[in-house]
Amino acid sequence: MTIFSKPQAVLFDLDGTLVDTAPDFARVLNTLRQDHQKDELAYEMIRSQVSNGARALTTLAFGDADTNPDFDTHLSALLERYLEGLAEESCLFSGLDTTLASLQENHIAWGIVTNKPSRYTLPLLKGLKLEHGCAVVICPDNVTHRKPHPEPILKACAAIGADPAQSVYVGDHARDIESGRRAGCFTIAAGWGYLNDGETIESWQADLNCATPAALNHWLNQQLLR
Repeated sequence: MTIFSKPQAVLFDLDGTLVDTAPDFARVLNTLRQDHQKDELAYEMIRSQVSNGARALTTLAFGDADTNPDFDTHLSALLERYLEGLAEESCLFSGLDTTLASLQENHIAWGIVTNKPSRYTLPLLKGLKLEHGCAVVICPDNVTHRKPHPEPILKACAAIGADPAQSVYVGDHARDIESGRRAGCFTIAAGWGYLNDGETIESWQADLNCATPAALNHWLNQQLLR
């Protein structure tokens, strides 16, 4: 797919795409492990699982639900502790402040479509002072079907009056690209995100692969000059 004019909207996944939330997840997860007399896990090991969600992180730390009778207790503890300090170390990925500023200067709406529940998403955005510039936020509790279904992206586009075919979706997971493609958007794979070991963004079949935020900014600048 090719966009022949500047995009009407640019939508982002949250964890691993727009915001680096891994430091807070790593801190909370390792603190929880310490409480259970377990050694800390390597940061990179935790980072690779962040986009897979809290259940994947709990499995990494304590084993999956099939083998761990305390799985739900550990999951609840992880989520509660995360909620208490979800914006302590999390931040925009370097260079994406330039991206958001450019979008706003050129009157292009930007928003977030995430599988992170609003209970965590909205406080995170407030903590990072991103809530006012963001035109739309769609979380799984706002829709019937979460990504990779196209519903969340279609709902975001409808909320801001953007044509999906003239909009961009940026994500760091295969489900993000699938959701964007099914919604009819131009899709961009974020290579700076939380990829699983051995995973490559090229396998997702996005319309564009960007290894860094700088590459995303370069592409965006080209679109704005058309």
